[in-house]
Amino acid sequence: MANLIVIAEQRDGEFRETSLEAVTAIRGIKQGDDKLSVAIIAADPQKHVPALSVEGVDEVIAVKATDDFQPDLLEALIGALVKDRAPSVVAVAHGVDAWSFAPTAAARLDCGLATDIMGLKLDDGDLVATRAGYAEKVLVDIDFPGKETVLLTVRTNAFEPASGSGSPEVTEMAPPEADVATTHEGWKPPADAGGIDIGGSEFILSIGRGVGDESNVEQYLELAESMGATLGCSRPIADNGWLPKARQVGQSGQLAANCKLYIAMGVSGSVQHQWGMKHVENIVAVNTDPEASIFSIARYGIVGDMAEIAEELENLF
Repeated sequence: MANLIVIAEQRDGEFRETSLEAVTAIRGIKQGDDKLSVAIIAADPQKHVPALSVEGVDEVIAVKATDDFQPDLLEALIGALVKDRAPSVVAVAHGVDAWSFAPTAAARLDCGLATDIMGLKLDDGDLVATRAGYAEKVLVDIDFPGKETVLLTVRTNAFEPASGSGSPEVTEMAPPEADVATTHEGWKPPADAGGIDIGGSEFILSIGRGVGDESNVEQYLELAESMGATLGCSRPIADNGWLPKARQVGQSGQLAANCKLYIAMGVSGSVQHQWGMKHVENIVAVNTDPEASIFSIARYGIVGDMAEIAEELENLF
């Protein structure tokens, strides 16, 4: 029997459903008498038990501590669970929170580590994780010879959130001793988006570095409006101040959660940008580089100058 553990996330007391995607990933390798446990640290962990009571979860480990994000405490929790339960796998959703404790925990515990995984399987009993490499140009299978415990961060939107009804046992666990080196000062709400709703938009036209210059951005604002689309952008455009942050699609921006059609013009397709849009069913990519990563996830691709394509679209609308 193997112990499999997912570390669930909450932010400011609100459960984060990306944790259920990690549950799905780990549930896929669960066999026979394996036990799948989900641990969560919160000021009131019991209130999150219903959200975690999904099919395949055998146990919820409720750690009553704080709703504040404290990476040292999460790292200590992983250490305590590895020591007490010797799990074969510990998983957490890939994101800014996990970056601050998962690699450190793996290094200190001498665990195997794979980040941003998008596939997981057993090959003759050996764990194999799949992740992207070389700017998403290839997929890499990673194994972990000699490692009794493997720590994984699971790419969001790569697995469906776990659902169904379960009746896990609930185990209360005292918070582990931790030398907490940070103080949580509070959450800063995002700036007013000024009516921009990337998350709610069904049609997004996004521009990247290929736009060339700030003076060219207005053309794409007008084009998006004429097409009935919301204009989005990649991180370099927002970082340069050419468009507000509210229009940025990607891991440090917005998730195109309800998008049905995504046109990416001059966007290379970095891992961070793909996080926000690769789940969209219909992606159209326009780029002069035939090797651009965006083509690996696009349904339709045009190797060409985005300015010329934009001009053709203007003539249609």
